[in-house]
Amino acid sequence: MRTNIVHEGADELTYEIRGIVRVAEKLRELGIDIVWENIGDPIAKGERVPEWIKDIVAETMRDDASFGYSPTKGVAAARAFIAAERLRESDVTLDPDDILFFNGLGDAISIVYTYLRRSARVIGPCPAYPTHSSAEAAHAGAPHITYTLECLKNWYPNLEDIRNKVRYNPLVAGILIINPDNPTGMVYPKRVLKEIVSIAREYGLFLVSDETYARLSYGREKMTPLYEVIGDDVPAIVMRGLSKEVPWPGSRCGWIEVYNKDRDPMFARYAKTLVDAKTLEVCSTTLPQLALPRIIGDPRFAGHVRLRTEGYRKKADTARAVFSKIPGVIAPCPESSFYYSVVFEDRVLNGEQTLPISDPAVREYIEREVAGVSPDKRFVLYLMAATGVCVVPLSGFNTDLPGFRMTLLESDVKKFKNTVDKIASAIRRYVTSC
Repeated sequence: MRTNIVHEGADELTYEIRGIVRVAEKLRELGIDIVWENIGDPIAKGERVPEWIKDIVAETMRDDASFGYSPTKGVAAARAFIAAERLRESDVTLDPDDILFFNGLGDAISIVYTYLRRSARVIGPCPAYPTHSSAEAAHAGAPHITYTLECLKNWYPNLEDIRNKVRYNPLVAGILIINPDNPTGMVYPKRVLKEIVSIAREYGLFLVSDETYARLSYGREKMTPLYEVIGDDVPAIVMRGLSKEVPWPGSRCGWIEVYNKDRDPMFARYAKTLVDAKTLEVCSTTLPQLALPRIIGDPRFAGHVRLRTEGYRKKADTARAVFSKIPGVIAPCPESSFYYSVVFEDRVLNGEQTLPISDPAVREYIEREVAGVSPDKRFVLYLMAATGVCVVPLSGFNTDLPGFRMTLLESDVKKFKNTVDKIASAIRRYVTSC
């Protein structure tokens, strides 16, 4: 074409969580039964939505209003409910007018980064959740800037790394927190959050806290929402949604809460830009917004969440008991959400290791696919071809740490244990194969 139409950040748009599906689908065509451990969809893994939640959704859908547009910022009753919940739970005052609904947090993340000034950067955790890291990198047309989560220290962030990268990179305008974290399942300790807030305050930054899994903590560390520690002077955006907590991923219903908007005129103008951008889309999906107050406000909801998190905790303990016994593997136990990330120690993986594959067609295909890939993706591809288990290479989360992420979502406990055992056996055979 006479004019280059390719966005400068096009090469930064990667999402290995779904990218690995291409290989999995080809292996299915070749006769391999795939065990999907790549994506965090509780429904696909057999979780049943309680009948009382289905009843609320069905009753809400009978209201003709659920078929119409909602206000641009979101249904007033839903925004008022969220604001009242913040006041009740944390004694935090949130103006309903500072809540903005999106078609899922993927939509919110895209708009939050797209409408930043291109030179303004947001530093985020590493390993990184690719929706955030790709969107931020694409907006800037440059690789995402990250701070380190330390796998040998429960995946806690390296505060010195954050401070140094903020201090010596004046383009950093914001700090991203994913709490609880994806892919590690780490929960940020309150003292760590306070330190990050202090850094933001000192350098005049805003904060973004993705709290998609806020209600799904089950470990020793209590999940502390950002709005409890930011005070009244640090501008911040908190992201929440229905996708994982109800769970209702198909609702595509998420929202942002904007705090201390008027403490900085540039941040206030930026916040207005997000509303203006949403206005161009007209609104977000109406039905889940109308159902939200009735679902989350129902007395049964807390018990429903507790039952789910207890199941995740037990499966995390099961996986930890197996993975922690494998030489050359680092496997910190998660404290929230439904993911488990495993890291291989230095020099455990190389470009020559394999797993036995009996079917010649499958072996030929996978040997082509592993050419030139990272060491952990090589393991993941051989694992899938040899056992059918589809996990995500940790390198797909914008990190140099070799490893993989699986889910804790399998509702059949025996099947889950069998999957963990298959992965563990494959690791032992793979690392000793060459």
